[in-house]
Amino acid sequence: MNKVFEIGIEIIQRIQETQSEKLEEVGKRIAHAHMNGNKFFVTGSGHSHTLAEELYGRAGVIAFTIPIMTSELMINEHPTKSSYIERLPGYAAILAELYHIQENDIVMIASNSGRNAYPIEMAIEAKKRNAFVVAITNIDHSKKTTSRHASNKKLMDIADIVIDNCGVIGDSAIKLDGMNATICPTSSMANAFIAQAINVACVEELLRNGQNPEVFVSLNCDGNEDVNDILFKKYTRLY
Repeated sequence: MNKVFEIGIEIIQRIQETQSEKLEEVGKRIAHAHMNGNKFFVTGSGHSHTLAEELYGRAGVIAFTIPIMTSELMINEHPTKSSYIERLPGYAAILAELYHIQENDIVMIASNSGRNAYPIEMAIEAKKRNAFVVAITNIDHSKKTTSRHASNKKLMDIADIVIDNCGVIGDSAIKLDGMNATICPTSSMANAFIAQAINVACVEELLRNGQNPEVFVSLNCDGNEDVNDILFKKYTRLY
């Protein structure tokens, strides 16, 4: 049990030591994109889709995030459906069109391996539209695997900024005697801290520029329902 905490703390410290400047830059870019009337999208498939949930619709996060979080990318309907969909060419182009990704928008894509078609093609489609692409990936893992996309590129080869989640190959970080498989995946821990670091950096930059940052509040505190209703009506994607 202690090993879980040791590894988790080690991962977060490594992110703090090596990725802080990038996290600050991304937060600032998101703030300025918003101030300039552009949009901020977040997406991922499988368990990586939780990055979008971390930055949308929860207490204390910026209200203008647009999650690209279709059921095909998630595991709530079937545990392996998203694994097939993320390897399927063409799906990202459909979503990029449906969500109207445009010039100077910011598209943040989470993929631990960065090797499958969906995250790679979403990055390509975003770049075609002159959007700014942020990748959150496991650089070590990605370097040591092959691409599953026709371009032979990986997500980190396409993105404008690459944030390393500082994980190990295969994501799971603990090897116990008597088991061949490792346990305790760290990407979810890492992504939660990465997301909230970016969220705070964005809010700080909005304040520095005289803006009133709009964030969701807890619906479990009395009197807050109207606050979130207003923000959902203002920012929830209507097309």
